Amino acid sequence: MEKGHTSNRTYYDISKRFPDVIEAVEKLGTTVREMGPLDEKTSHLVQLAAAAATKSEGSVHSHTRRALKAGASREEIYHTLLLLISTVGFPQVMAAISWCRDILE
Repeated sequence: MEKGHTSNRTYYDISKRFPDVIEAVEKLGTTVREMGPLDEKTSHLVQLAAAAATKSEGSVHSHTRRALKAGASREEIYHTLLLLISTVGFPQVMAAISWCRDILE
């Protein structure tokens, strides 16, 4: 089974077992995105960068999907990650790009 499918299955399982927790987390994310001046696409690109910086493969997958859905291009997604090289380092960015490619390809 592919890694992306495993994390999706885990999220699905947890959302069925603890729906109130998942609903609260999703509501918090929506509330914070809607309260500020950044558009949805930019917000997901920021969250993608944070996911990459914290080495969260599942979050990189999720925010890559969400950024695409919000209208981000492949080039914008790659650029978002490449901007992190001087901050988190080349190896971590390459790992994040590989996780991102799980969704893009």
